[in-house]
Amino acid sequence: MANGILGSNDLTSTTNVTVYDVPDSTFSVVTISFCNKNATAITVRLALVKPGQATPAGDDYIEYDTEVLANGVLERTGIVLEADRKVVAWSSSANTVAMVFGIETATV
Repeated sequence: MANGILGSNDLTSTTNVTVYDVPDSTFSVVTISFCNKNATAITVRLALVKPGQATPAGDDYIEYDTEVLANGVLERTGIVLEADRKVVAWSSSANTVAMVFGIETATV
């Protein structure tokens, strides 16, 4: 099972991106971080997409249009995800990095 950085992406403006997908027969405990590399504030969205879904539903979001200050960071910690759950990130601007780090543990 993996540990450390599980996924990262330099986000494209206004596009949903799957940063991490929990493997089958696994659960993960993760921290998710947004790093704003812009000199101006941005907004971000963070969804934990249910297994079997391709895109976020309204009840998948844990952050929605949340402001991240210029050169700032937003971090969510202690998130437990079941198998096949996806971490999907969105930013109002390019030059934003979304990173997922933590541990994966087998369930069988």
